[in-house]
Amino acid sequence: MIYLHKILPFLFSPLVITLLLVVYGVFRNKKRYSVAGLILLYASSTFVVADFLFEKLEGQGLKTEAKDAPRVDAIVVLSGMMMYVQGANGSVAEWDDADRFFAGIDLYQAGKAPRLIFTGGVLPWEQTSQSEGAVLKAVAQQIGIPEASISVSGDAQNTEQEAVAVRMMLSSSKILLVTSAYHMPRAKHEFERQGFEVNAFPVDFKVRAKAFTPMDILPDPRALRLVDIVVRERIGRVYYQLSAWMKPSRD
Repeated sequence: MIYLHKILPFLFSPLVITLLLVVYGVFRNKKRYSVAGLILLYASSTFVVADFLFEKLEGQGLKTEAKDAPRVDAIVVLSGMMMYVQGANGSVAEWDDADRFFAGIDLYQAGKAPRLIFTGGVLPWEQTSQSEGAVLKAVAQQIGIPEASISVSGDAQNTEQEAVAVRMMLSSSKILLVTSAYHMPRAKHEFERQGFEVNAFPVDFKVRAKAFTPMDILPDPRALRLVDIVVRERIGRVYYQLSAWMKPSRD
């Protein structure tokens, strides 16, 4: 099923749709389709479009400081911030985006909860013998967080599985949930379905705080990547809504 989760959004990515439109236009001798594809690719590659779409995706969430968060029973940090590269002695974990990890550390050090939980994110195609949560636990210990205060959930391949895994190890209900701002609505919904009282602590914001410049209308691969994330997250939200209708929530 995890492969379907990854392949389906790919089919709706701007690059794939552009390719289909251009190929169809060429083989059917209908230039308007090819032109439409190129226009879509250009628009999706500009920050003026990417920032607009991502701002809608992130909603009205604002970057907050750990000191302003409420006290809870546990801080839950979702996986999805590391990648694995080939090292001299096998695969090695490296940071892809460390915002979630350091937000969890900041919240713990601010005294917002006595327990810090990392989810055991692991994907079948990753060449690693341990989950991301296990890697993050080791890093947290290296910077001084007591081992007794850190927990790692069971293995999970997606957000729904992360919520179930945390519920299986945590009897209390009040948590601070740490994940990327664009991912927070879906994650918050899944943890609430498991009976948690969720206090959102979004990080990893993608929309930059800046004034408009002419550079925003020039093609940029970074903007195209943001639009691709928007497509993937929107499809993910639809999938989880359908899944919620078919599965009962935890009482």
